[in-house]
Amino acid sequence: MKKILIVGGVAGGATAAARLRRLNEHDEIIIFERGEYISFANCGLPYYIGDVITDRKKLLVQTVEGMSKRFNLDIRNFSEVISIDKKAKKIKVRSTKTGDTYTENYDVLILSPGAKPFKPNIEGIDEAKNLFVLRNVPDTDDIRNFIDNNKPQTALVIGGGFIGIEMAENLTERGIKVTLVEKLNQVLAPLDFEMAQLIHRELNTNGVNLILEDGVAGFKDEGRKVALESGTEIDTDMTILSIGVIPELPCLELAPMDFASRGIVPENPLAKSCGLALGKRGHILTTKQLQTIDGKTGQVIKDIYAIGDVAQITDFVTGNETAVPLAGPANRQGRLVADHINGIDIDYPGALGSSVLKVFSLTVASTGNNERQLKAKGLKYKAIHAHPANHATYYPDGAQIAMKLLFDPDSRKIYGAQAIGPEGTEKRIDVIATAIKFGGTIQDLTELELCYAPPFSSAKDPVNMLGYIACNVAKHVYDMIHWHEIDEIVENGGYLLDVRTPVEFDAGHISGAFNIELDELRDRISEIKISKGTPIYVNCQVGLRAYIAVKILKANGFKEVYNLSGGYLTYKGAKYVVKKTTCTN
Repeated sequence: MKKILIVGGVAGGATAAARLRRLNEHDEIIIFERGEYISFANCGLPYYIGDVITDRKKLLVQTVEGMSKRFNLDIRNFSEVISIDKKAKKIKVRSTKTGDTYTENYDVLILSPGAKPFKPNIEGIDEAKNLFVLRNVPDTDDIRNFIDNNKPQTALVIGGGFIGIEMAENLTERGIKVTLVEKLNQVLAPLDFEMAQLIHRELNTNGVNLILEDGVAGFKDEGRKVALESGTEIDTDMTILSIGVIPELPCLELAPMDFASRGIVPENPLAKSCGLALGKRGHILTTKQLQTIDGKTGQVIKDIYAIGDVAQITDFVTGNETAVPLAGPANRQGRLVADHINGIDIDYPGALGSSVLKVFSLTVASTGNNERQLKAKGLKYKAIHAHPANHATYYPDGAQIAMKLLFDPDSRKIYGAQAIGPEGTEKRIDVIATAIKFGGTIQDLTELELCYAPPFSSAKDPVNMLGYIACNVAKHVYDMIHWHEIDEIVENGGYLLDVRTPVEFDAGHISGAFNIELDELRDRISEIKISKGTPIYVNCQVGLRAYIAVKILKANGFKEVYNLSGGYLTYKGAKYVVKKTTCTN
């Protein structure tokens, strides 16, 4: 019989405990949680604040009493583990209610303390009485009670990661006028800029005042006024702090759902105090078996494991070190650690960082690496865009999904994907994530046999369409030019052919484009007054008609023809200008 101690509950620790008991009825299993709640729906907290979830009890996945009884666990909430003695295999525990301390020995120790909101050293922050962070149920209660009792008219959200976006939406749903400030030039780190622009537009459309490339300089009047680095001052009834950038720490290429985007930093004091090896941003280094490493000797510590937000793991796509603060990977890690403790051979291959988010009427999903990360890692890649419908266009209420796929044109390996659109968007990313996990290529995307009926998809699913486009590019049927390149090309004399209808062209087009409708192209090809060896760039609305035009042009002797990736729709979306709203005195 082993004595297994688990520090922290929720996704990682609670999952590990339940799995440990299912595998062994006799081990002694103790969970230490410094708060009141051992297992709660972390991702549901913003929606309780927004009154989408109205029953608070539904946030509590398991109570201490219920989980203790079902799995025969010793759960000690209001108990904070304050130190670890690796040599003696003991921990020291302090009651958060009484301050009393005691020691507990272990055979195996699992660290799952999670992460914490980052609170920067900003002038006036400690005096702000209307400032909140969101990490747990008590934080949620504080925010909701403040709204119910004080009826705030305005709110400031600092940070455009997932928590920040979710809070902006849910506060808006409560009738509060929201301003969101983000230090970077875009919200949502998993997305590349042109995709994030669609979220900027959606936020503006729903009344959120968005301020990009600006940061907080200080709080005044007990938090009722916030000064930005630009000199702007914002009056606010309440502020949600959701940032996670730690300037003094060196940059680490994190997975798309990185800690800067979640506004949290790893809870690593225990690991530091007992000499566990840490990564560049303070996460606990782990092996493929999720065991920890001694910071001095570099030896694997076989009886101490680390899982969840606190652990540094591997990027499944590239093999780089990363950290993924998501419930899915934490659950998986908890289960695998329990298996390993019970003699089952495991090898955690890392995480993709697959994620999904609701932003008002949009579903936002991504998996794998984005373009910024691939550039930072020096990897050769190609990017394509597409705007397929979520289901058959003749079936009512169909809508387009903006999609982006990143891949290696030589090996055909899939690096990542992003999608924004209506219902059904996330399932396309789920399919691509599955393909990546099983070593699938862009060619495999074309061959996937996916469910089809008019209310749900088309005979050629959007995933298939991405595969077809990617294969055309990889096979040099044509190459792509991208939204951020085309303006400079045209300004320098490049020939851009727009093959949409004159009505579409007149409604909006790229400056300098020539318009010949696709169905007239064969008859009017003589109007293209450039040599057939000169590059020609073609666009339509989303890329499909341009592809047909590329084939026609090549058949007529034009040798170097490019398709504008994602067409005018991607270009127009990427060029969105965030609305400027007056929000100061």
